[in-house]
Amino acid sequence: MKPIALLLILLFVTSCSYFEKKKVHSEDLLEEELKTFNWNEVDTYPTFSSCDSITIKEDSKTCFQNTLVESVNDFLETQNLVVVSDVNDTIKLRLVIDNKGSLLVDNIDLNPETEYQLPELDSLLRQSLKEIPRIYPAIKRGQQVTTVFELPIIVKID
Repeated sequence: MKPIALLLILLFVTSCSYFEKKKVHSEDLLEEELKTFNWNEVDTYPTFSSCDSITIKEDSKTCFQNTLVESVNDFLETQNLVVVSDVNDTIKLRLVIDNKGSLLVDNIDLNPETEYQLPELDSLLRQSLKEIPRIYPAIKRGQQVTTVFELPIIVKID
């Protein structure tokens, strides 16, 4: 009987570890959450007040891009651009909108021929973006976040 009692006591003592509570550190939880976090998508794209009422994510993105393109095009139309030969180019603006809604031009990708014919185009594009309406930054999980995207601008001068 003693060996069975001893075995039961030994079994009981070693099984108590099942009742121990494991301490979970907040750093471990954060690290696990960051592994599953998709950094390439936002819950809400940057927006202007004119696009605020749109609830469908893709429509909101389209409204934002169209408003930017329209603003740039309106500005460029007021400029007196003179070229030697026709220009038909798609310029890629790489833009950064920080978590405060400030827009920064990261890069302007111009065709060398376009740049030769319109050397002031870079500065005109930067100037046109200074006159856009207030931007509300993108939102990811309830937090305002910085976003980067490319905006194509078609320049056609005959």
